[in-house]
This record gives sequence, C-alpha cells and structure tokens, in this order.
Amino acid sequence: MREAETTSPVIKTGIAAFDDILGGGLTANRVYLLHGTPGSGKTTLSLQFLLEGVRQGEKVLYVTLSETRMELMAVAKSHGMVLDEVEIFELIAEEQDLDPDNQYTMFQPSEVELSVTTRRIQDEVERIKPKRVVIDSLSEVKLLAQSALRFRRQVLALKQFFVGRDCTVLFLDDKTARGEDDLQLESIAHGVISLEQLSPDYGAERRRLSITKLRGQRYRGGYHDFSIQRGGLVVYPRIIASEHLKRNDVTVMRSGIPEMDALLGGGLTSGTSVLLLGPAGIGKSSLGVQYAAEAARRGLASILFSFDERLETLFQRAEGIGIPLRTYVDQKLIEVRAIDPAEMSPGEFADKVRKAAEGENGKPVKIVVIDSLNGYLNAMPEERFLTAQLHELLTYLGHLGIITFLVVAQHGLLGNAMQTVIDTSYLADTVILFRYFETRGEVRQLISVVKKRNGRHERSIREFSLTESGIRIGEPLRRFHGLLTGTPFSMKSAEPLTVQNSTIEE
Repeated sequence: MREAETTSPVIKTGIAAFDDILGGGLTANRVYLLHGTPGSGKTTLSLQFLLEGVRQGEKVLYVTLSETRMELMAVAKSHGMVLDEVEIFELIAEEQDLDPDNQYTMFQPSEVELSVTTRRIQDEVERIKPKRVVIDSLSEVKLLAQSALRFRRQVLALKQFFVGRDCTVLFLDDKTARGEDDLQLESIAHGVISLEQLSPDYGAERRRLSITKLRGQRYRGGYHDFSIQRGGLVVYPRIIASEHLKRNDVTVMRSGIPEMDALLGGGLTSGTSVLLLGPAGIGKSSLGVQYAAEAARRGLASILFSFDERLETLFQRAEGIGIPLRTYVDQKLIEVRAIDPAEMSPGEFADKVRKAAEGENGKPVKIVVIDSLNGYLNAMPEERFLTAQLHELLTYLGHLGIITFLVVAQHGLLGNAMQTVIDTSYLADTVILFRYFETRGEVRQLISVVKKRNGRHERSIREFSLTESGIRIGEPLRRFHGLLTGTPFSMKSAEPLTVQNSTIEE
C-alpha cells in the first residue's frame, strides 16, 4: 500500500481495497466530489463511507435532495446495512410546495429556494456537528441555480462553510448535465472520484472507478473494476507488478514425464510463464493439468481457472488419462474454479488470481493455469487492453515465483495457416507448440518447444498422445519433413520410424 504524502490525518472509507487505491484513505476535513451516472454505485459507496464513521464512533449526516428517506432505507436494507445511527435529512419538495397558490410571484423561484435549501443544510450541520457528511446530489442545486455562475458561487459557499468544521464531505453528482459545470465542480473539490457503468453487448454490466484528482496525496491511477454485491461495493485494484517485487529462490519444476522434461532442457524455471499453443482438443489443457498434478504429488499447491468447460468434464477428462485430479482437489492441493466471462470483469478475475497467489484463501500456489486465454479475452470489454493487462498479471505472478500456464486455442486444425485471436507469444517466457499431422490415413499429434527465454531446450519435434495411463511423448521425429504443415513427407531411409508403441512407416 502506498503511504499518503500529507501531514493531515487520513480517514478510512469502509472499503479496504478502495483505501489502498487512495493511498490509505481520504484526507480528513476536505470536500470531495463523487460523480457517476445513475446506477453506478454512488449512494452505496456513500453509505459505506458513513457507516465506517459510525464504526469509528463519529456522528454522520446524509443530506438527500433527490431520494426520499424510504428509498434510502430500501437501498440500505438490500445490502444488510443498518442506518439507525446515520442522521438522514430530507430536502425534497413536499406536497403543499407543489400547490400553484404557494408558488413565488415577485421573485425568481430559484433565488428563494436555493437560499432556503442552503440555509437549511447549514443549520442541520450546525445542529448535529457531524464528522462526515454526504450531500446527494448537486444536480438538484444546479437546477435551482439555473446558471453556471450562481451554481459555482453556491458550491463555493458550501465548501467555505465546511472549512474549519472538522468535517469530511462527499458531494454527489449524477452527471445528468454534462459540460462546463462538471469542470467547475472538479476545480472546486479537493478530490474527484469517478464511477462508471459499462453495458457490453452481452453479459452483465461492468463497473469501474478512477481517481481523477486528489490533492497532496499519492494514489493508484487508472481504472479499477468494482462490483456491487450485497454489503456494498467490492473494489478490485489494478495490479501494478512493480509494487510487488519479491526475491525468490529459483527452482525447476518437472512434469513427471521424462521426455517432456528433456524437451524443455530439464524443466520449467519458477517465476516464468508458459504458453500452450495449438488447435482445439489436442491436449493443451491436459498438459497444464499434468504439471499441476505433479506439483501436488510433491505437496505444492496449484490453481486452475477454467473458462471453457464444466468442472465435471474437466475431472472426467483428467481421470481418462490417469490423473487423479479429484483426489488432489479433495486434499486441497489443487483448486479448480469455473469462470463465466460474461459475468466477471477482467479486474475481478485478476483479483481472484492475486488472492490465490498470495495465499489469502489458503496455501500459496506455485502453479496457475488459465484455460483458456480465449475465454479471458471474452471477459475484456475492449480487446486492445488485453495485452497490457496480461503482461502486468504475468509479471506480478513471476515476482512471486509462480509458474503460469496460458492455454491458447488456435483457429483451424491442420497446417500452418492457423491463427490466434491475439498474438501473445512474445509475452510468454516459454512457448510450447502443439499440432495435428496426418500420416498413412491417421491423424496424430506432435509437440515442440519453440521458445524458452531462460535456458536451453530441444529443437526437435516429438509425437504427443493421450492414453489411459497418461500423457505419452515419443522420440524426436528426425526422419520427416513438413510435420508442421500437417502433411509430412519422409526422408529416404530403409528403417521404419518408431514412436512409443506405434510405428510410422516411411
């Protein structure tokens, strides 16, 4: 967590992850602007802010100019919040105020109503002397002011009123009137917090927040995903790998398959990332599960995030090749989680990976398998951000000494014209390539290591197969050309080529 660079006290917001983004919390006795479109979570965040003050033994005040007390209580009830110790002050037009006989004639209504509204807010603050105040919302004040100049003056007057009163204030604004007024507000406030709600073409809505201004305090910039759950906002801070530098002993992870370890020049180095690249159904996920199972056999923990298949299917497939995945899950050495990309934002997913990596849900893991990157891509609201976010996540896991497997399914089945949705091969430290090839009326599989940054590896191509007794990898296929094209041809030789228990005739 970054320390606040200010001598003023810092108060908590009631959301630990949000405090982390803010650099510890909000500087006390300041005025902040919290704005966002309707439904983005402003009211919920404000209630959490006030209830944190209640937990600290402070007096708190919620001034509502738009929602009724009943509506506010309904929101709190939906989150299991109790507002008994929160002072709620309603400033909503009463029924008699709507009577035409009660309308102003000699003065502009805005002149009278705005002054009365401001005075009543000040009187209530003087009466209660709260430590925390929420004013919801400034959109109503804008309507009363009717001009940008009067609105700015009124907000400045409110800000000046709170100076020296030992009170931290949140001004809420719903962005219904965009334009110059937004900049006027942002220039007045000590800090600006922006909430956004995005609506993808398919799946649940996505929410994110950003700190666009925070005077005298270091904070984590950029967008941070969050969700609204029962209990309030759950914030997922953006991972910054450089904040998690950690020295780890370098170890070598073996697969439990001697031929696979020979392909990799002895094994995989801790803290590296591995790309398993090939067409659908060829065995990429099975190899990832094999490494997790070998780690479990040695007493090390792993976690597998499955975007593409049901957990029961994954267990059955593992059992079909002799890997007791269910047993290791029962022993809590392997955790398997099914991820629905339509219902989870990228920030939430990265947060789940981080918590698993740091052991917040149990034993720290040594292997992370993301199956597949295609599913992870579907979780991104905008494709162009995938590479940068993935790079940060892989670097972070590398700092923790974790080996990360990324499964990527390519389009197509045979030949070298297969393509991936996005090129991530340069991000990974090791790239393991899978291909189908045809020979004498049969479709077979091959495996090769085409890249390994931190050490030597075999340049050969070997046959790869899945059997009831496990993964089998044959001797190097040295007498064939064009294996990667899918239709190889043999070199002139009188000897047949033996691969494991099968023979490929020339």
